[in-house]
Amino acid sequence: MAGPRVITDSSCDLPADLAAELDIDIIPLTIRFGNEELVDRRDLSPKEFWARCATSPVLPETSAPSAGAFEDAYRRAADAGADGVVAVTISSQLSATGQSAQMAAKSVQGEIPVRTVDSLSVTMGLGMIVADAARLAAQGKSIDEVAARAESLVSRTRVYGALDTLENLKKGGRVGGAQALIGSMLSIKPIIEVRDGQVEPESKQRTRTRALRYLADKVRQEGGGVENLAVCHGDAPDLDELIELLEPLFPRDKMVIGDIGAVIGAHAGPRVIGVAYQVAG
Repeated sequence: MAGPRVITDSSCDLPADLAAELDIDIIPLTIRFGNEELVDRRDLSPKEFWARCATSPVLPETSAPSAGAFEDAYRRAADAGADGVVAVTISSQLSATGQSAQMAAKSVQGEIPVRTVDSLSVTMGLGMIVADAARLAAQGKSIDEVAARAESLVSRTRVYGALDTLENLKKGGRVGGAQALIGSMLSIKPIIEVRDGQVEPESKQRTRTRALRYLADKVRQEGGGVENLAVCHGDAPDLDELIELLEPLFPRDKMVIGDIGAVIGAHAGPRVIGVAYQVAG
C-alpha cells in the first residue's frame, strides 16, 4: 500500500464495511462483565452486547488496549508497505487508550513513523475524523498531511446524544458535569454533549420524541455547514425516526449509521441515540 495507514480504536463505532473499504485498522478495547473478559467486536458484537446488558446483574466495565496491541498494528502497517501511521484515538479525558498508542509509537521508532492524534471525542465523532483522514491517506497524502487533517477536525467535531438512562454514566464514573442531571430522570430525557473531550450536560427534554427533535435541531442550527454526518445508536428502537428528521437537512445516502458498541454503550446505557458531525471549516 502507498502512503500512511490510519489506525483507531473500537470506541469509534465505525461500521465494519466502511472501515474495511477505507483500510482502517481498529484496535479493540476489552469489556468485562464481572470476571469475564471479552474483546470488543471480536468476542462481542454490538447486538450481543446489548442483549447481554439486558440480562446481566452487573454493569459492564471497559479497559484500554495495551501498548503492545498498538505496536503490533504499527508493524502490520509497515509490513503491508505503509510509509507511516496516523493513530487517532478516543478522548484522552475518558480513556488511557491514547497513552497506549503514544507508548507504542516510541517502541517502533526507526521502524515506521507514527503520528498520534487525540480526537477529544467518542463514538462516531471519532469515527468521522478517522474516516476523513483515511480518505486523505488513500489519495496518497503524506503522514504529516493526514495527521494535520485529523487535528484540524478535532475542534470542528460535534457529538450530541439523547440518553434513556443515567445509571451507566453514574456507576461508570464518566458523568463529569452530567452529575447535575441525576435524580431528575423520571421527568426528563437528558441530552449530553462531548465538549473538550468530556461528557457534559447540554439540555433536558421532557419526552423521547422531543429529544430526537432536539438532536435534529442541533444539526439544523448549523445552517447547512455540516460535514460527515453520522447517526449512532445503542439498539435504539426509534433510529428511523431520527433519520427521517435529519433527511431534510442532510442527504440520507451520505449519512453514516453506526451501532454504538460495548465501549461507549457501557457508559451511555441502552437506547442511547445521537448525532456526530463536523462543522464546516
